[in-house]
Amino acid sequence: MKLKIEGNRLVIEGNIKSLKDLEDIKSALDSMKKEHNSIKIDIVDSISITSSVIGYINKLIHADNVNISIEVGTQQLYEILDELNLIDEFKVKRK
Repeated sequence: MKLKIEGNRLVIEGNIKSLKDLEDIKSALDSMKKEHNSIKIDIVDSISITSSVIGYINKLIHADNVNISIEVGTQQLYEILDELNLIDEFKVKRK
C-alpha cells in the first residue's frame, strides 16, 4: 500500500489489509487533521478495507468532528461499505 497526502486529500493505492497499513493511515490522518477539519480519502484500487480502519475513520467523524468523505475506485469496496451501511456516514462516492 502507498499513501500520498495532497493538501486535505489522502490518496491510498494498493490493498488495505495489514496492521502496518492501519498505522500508516492513522499517522497520515492524524497529521492531516491538525491542519484540516475536512479530509477527502481517495481509495484508488483496494477491494477491501479492514475493520480497524473503518473504526478509526468512525472515531475521526464522531469523536474528533472531522468531516470525512471517501471516493472509492472499485465496485467491490463500494459494495462492502454499502452492506455495512456506511455510504451516507462516510459520504462514499464511486470514481
